[in-house]
Amino acid sequence: MKRKDLLKKHQQKLNKRYKQLVEQAYNLRQTDHALSDDSEYKAMKLLNKLNKLKFLSRENSQPIS
Repeated sequence: MKRKDLLKKHQQKLNKRYKQLVEQAYNLRQTDHALSDDSEYKAMKLLNKLNKLKFLSRENSQPIS
């Protein structure tokens, strides 16, 4: 598998987990604030990783001049 494909697959996996955590945080907001905050924090960390991967995949797709 090429590196670009591996990055894309990893991005998809992280994006799915990010969406799950955001939904979990939203659902817990009314019942358990601590768990909601924890899920939201984990989602923010994942979003940071996703942004880094997005930058790396953008960097790899540009032709070298």
